Amino acid sequence: MHPTSLIECLAQLQRGDTTSERLVEQALLAAQAPAAAHVFTHVLSDAALEQARAADAARRSAPAGRDLGALHGLPIVVKDNFDLQGRTTMGGTVVCEGEAVATHDAPAVARVRDAGAVILGQTNMSEFAFSGVGFNPHYGTPRNPSDAAHVRVPGGSSSGSAVAVALGLAVAGLGSDTGGSIRIPAALCGLVGFKGSQSRIPLQGVMELSRSLDTAGAITRTVQDSLWVDAVMSQQPLNVAAANLRGMRFAVPQTLVLDDLEPAVAQAFSKALSRISAAGAEVVDIPFAELADIAPHSLPGGFSPVEGYAAHHARIARAPDRVDPRVMARMALGQGVSAVDYIGLIDRRREWIAQAQTVLHGFDAMLCPTVPLLAPELAPLLASDEAFFKANRLLLRNPSMINYLDGCSFSLPCQAEGDVPVGLMVSSVNGQDAHLASIALALEPLIRA
Repeated sequence: MHPTSLIECLAQLQRGDTTSERLVEQALLAAQAPAAAHVFTHVLSDAALEQARAADAARRSAPAGRDLGALHGLPIVVKDNFDLQGRTTMGGTVVCEGEAVATHDAPAVARVRDAGAVILGQTNMSEFAFSGVGFNPHYGTPRNPSDAAHVRVPGGSSSGSAVAVALGLAVAGLGSDTGGSIRIPAALCGLVGFKGSQSRIPLQGVMELSRSLDTAGAITRTVQDSLWVDAVMSQQPLNVAAANLRGMRFAVPQTLVLDDLEPAVAQAFSKALSRISAAGAEVVDIPFAELADIAPHSLPGGFSPVEGYAAHHARIARAPDRVDPRVMARMALGQGVSAVDYIGLIDRRREWIAQAQTVLHGFDAMLCPTVPLLAPELAPLLASDEAFFKANRLLLRNPSMINYLDGCSFSLPCQAEGDVPVGLMVSSVNGQDAHLASIALALEPLIRA
């Protein structure tokens, strides 16, 4: 199966140019190739082929014009932290071995399945979704397919979902995003990642990291693909067309988000801004000094360590030596945080969101690089905790601000053809998903032209 957009693949199925069974057979074969090593934690080969054959049979027998489902017969992968009926949800760890199997699919998965999707398997991820790098010591680390010459990290935590889409094994990869875990691997692998407002897609049946920040979504090849999957997962379709950018106002924060840019990222971002300006939009540099307040507001632990430790402390206590020490170090920041401190986190965040909404009032969206660096090479990060935590901090820095805002955000590829991927992050405040989607549709061809 060659990398093909969801919309194109669906059209091929509808025309009879291919079959679901053929797509799944090709994907399962490609999943055994070295390039796909460590993408899956579990491949549902027999079940996927059975679903594909049933999809083909339904398409052959369906009366003309019958709606078979928005994802009928399309191969999809699911991150390892979503419940799949009959399987234990592992969340990229091994300490969940022996826990009860899920009695139902997570609602987001059930909606995708009900729309006719063929689920190929569960994809690899950072352990407990607690890293932007995508490294996993238990199941291996998928290789970023964007650079044949260097072994680069895929980004996390939705690493396997991103690589599966980049390799053409699936037309979409379900993922979660707590601090950028959809947008980071999308940016590093040259894909589209959409983190909607948190309330759009139900989080029941998704292994918790941070109930304040977790968001469900998907990684795809195009913006239209992302909206197609989002409509199924959310059951709130964003029926929008590409916006007219002329006269729109875009804010470019000057605090933090442009710090430590690698030259290739700075060049791609500057080119994207120039093209957006040439299209008639007003691109405005703003201080947005409030972004610097997120770190002190997050003391003493931050939502992910505090809520993650609360969710997983019993698992960790069972077998602490079986958890990645780098994950343990971050999770431990939440140990012993008092209710007084936790309520303080909630109150400070609520006040900060109100301030940020005031700053962004009057702008159609906010623009910045998704991450400030190209996908790092894997070997140096394996060799050095210092290098790992520095890269992890930089990868999470920009996208995590949008989770703190409870905003909506796309990462769009903006690198030149053939270059290592760079992501442009276009974001807005809570509830502006439809307007942001129309902007993303307009920006996508402009910044890749």
